[in-house]
Amino acid sequence: MREAFETRNIGRIFRAYRQAQSPTVPQATLAEWLDLTQGRVSELERSRRPMNDLERLERWCNALHVPHHLRWFNGGIREVHDVQELYASRTVDPAPAYAPNQSWAPVDQAAPQQLDIVHVGIPRLRRSLDILDIPDDGPTRSLAELRTAVTLVNEHRLEARYGELVRHLPGLLGELSRARQLPTTADRRQVATLLTLALRAADGVAYKYRYFDLSARLIDLMRTTAQEADDPLLPAAVSYVRTETFFASGDLHTAARALELAADQIPTRALKQAPTAAAFGALHMRAAVVAARAGKADIAADHLLTARHAAHAAPEAIYLGTAFGPASLRIHELAVAAELRDPTGIQRAATWHPPDALPAERRSHYYIDLARAQLDLGHHEDAYLCLQTARQAAPEHTRAHPQVRQALSVLLRTHPTLSSDLLDLAAWAGAR
Repeated sequence: MREAFETRNIGRIFRAYRQAQSPTVPQATLAEWLDLTQGRVSELERSRRPMNDLERLERWCNALHVPHHLRWFNGGIREVHDVQELYASRTVDPAPAYAPNQSWAPVDQAAPQQLDIVHVGIPRLRRSLDILDIPDDGPTRSLAELRTAVTLVNEHRLEARYGELVRHLPGLLGELSRARQLPTTADRRQVATLLTLALRAADGVAYKYRYFDLSARLIDLMRTTAQEADDPLLPAAVSYVRTETFFASGDLHTAARALELAADQIPTRALKQAPTAAAFGALHMRAAVVAARAGKADIAADHLLTARHAAHAAPEAIYLGTAFGPASLRIHELAVAAELRDPTGIQRAATWHPPDALPAERRSHYYIDLARAQLDLGHHEDAYLCLQTARQAAPEHTRAHPQVRQALSVLLRTHPTLSSDLLDLAAWAGAR
């Protein structure tokens, strides 16, 4: 195991891990643990090319309980003199002890050691959920005004203005909670729709800043309120977001199953209508990424094909909080190519640029994925330029994204020349 870790080759680590067990773990069993195919495990074990896909490395090391000090891609490896040390740490790093009057934020050694407005605002957001069924007394705007307010917070989410979100969401959630007492059923259903979308905006902050417990709680609340809304397409939007829970846990099998079940619930007779086509296409678009993360290229291609057909009926727009259309589909095609380490797909994507009309968060996602893919191909300067472009598109999203810090950490160790611009970018993102 020590020799395998010294090579920094995940395939050799897989093989050494299997052979170190008694009895030896078959490739098929390891593949099941990692949510991969047996063929993909075999390919990785044979490959001499190091993998730089930081998100996959992190997920696989989590699945195998690799101690954090051995994760070379996070800069934490040190020499191991005893194989037993490999099994000394079986859990993730402990959370910091609770201290009164201190806002808790997720442990992230690479993050800047300072509290920003998002972390300061999270306790208020948590409290607004605690009292969602017994809100504080206060004024409540009309339905039309609340609809405008919900549209604004979702615009903040799509444009990655997370500081604005934590400022406005607690009060808005309180108003929407009070508005649930409106007398007519039709009004209460409208409020349920608005509340679901407001909770989604809150999840945009929670998940991006790695408050995974809060994100899961928000998604559960979204599922409940979506049922009250009596909108057949709203549960599909919630299922799209729910994938985050499975991404956080690494449960790609359940993620795929949940997305397919949600797509099956959409009435196919209405697929020529843009909102229905968008809901259906978005689910398949996301299912393609899930399949690609699991190394299932054929299934990913099938989902992309289905999403492409849906995009013919749905022009690029925001549908119940989700951007869908031809441009959004191209961004997900890049994500699939990056997950599958498909050089052809990556190079094809690199010749296209997302239009400025797309939400800033989605545009920055494209450049972050492209940076990761370029880094995997050994194109260091292109990766750096992509990260700079992502920062220009959505600075708050880029700075909070763990893949950005991980990619910059790799660039700091491997880039042939460390320019002042690269060092400034790494310092800004908290990479080291």
